[in-house]
Amino acid sequence: MQVIEPLLIGNYRIIQDTSLYRFTSDSVLLARFLRAKKGERVADFCAGSGIVGLHFFAENSGVEHVTLFEMQQPLAEMSRRTVALNALEEKITVENCRLQDIPAEYTEKFSLILCNPPYERDGFEKADGEKAVCRKELSLTLEELVGAAGRCLKFGGRFALVHRADRLSEVFCALHAVNLEPKKLQLVAGKGNAKPYAALVAAVKGGKRGLDVLPVKING
Repeated sequence: MQVIEPLLIGNYRIIQDTSLYRFTSDSVLLARFLRAKKGERVADFCAGSGIVGLHFFAENSGVEHVTLFEMQQPLAEMSRRTVALNALEEKITVENCRLQDIPAEYTEKFSLILCNPPYERDGFEKADGEKAVCRKELSLTLEELVGAAGRCLKFGGRFALVHRADRLSEVFCALHAVNLEPKKLQLVAGKGNAKPYAALVAAVKGGKRGLDVLPVKING
């Protein structure tokens, strides 16, 4: 069943489907991790319902345009209806394609790419197909994701993602392989003194070395 929910920012609303994968608080944390620069052209990879791209647009006046990339057709169509619901057709567009197949017209197109990717390796064997693809690396590997970001970012552009804390070394290796230098890191825990379960990472294409490590974010 599809429902319309308030985004809790201005009068923006978002369409969710209770039978499909719904966004989590990790998406909201990612959308708030960075601030937009003036004239920012943003991509939301693995957009799902469009929560990250829509939330970032709603909170940042400097955004010029957002493109949502989602491979699952039902989720992409739901995102298009959310865009129309908010009368944002001139500001937000939706591309229904795999990140591995992003058209050449998007090469070095964006100044900022945001992504809450599927980052589970195991489990979800009993989950239905749509939910499993959103959560598990079935159709997109970390290396393919980061490679797509490297192709689509302008030099000096930023790439921000949320991922599992215990895979942080893999994330850094993948970023370095395509000339994306990690510049900002914040670990996320469910409560004070708890072991972090996620990491927010921002990298710059062609950036100089130097990592800003922020205090642990409590998401409880």
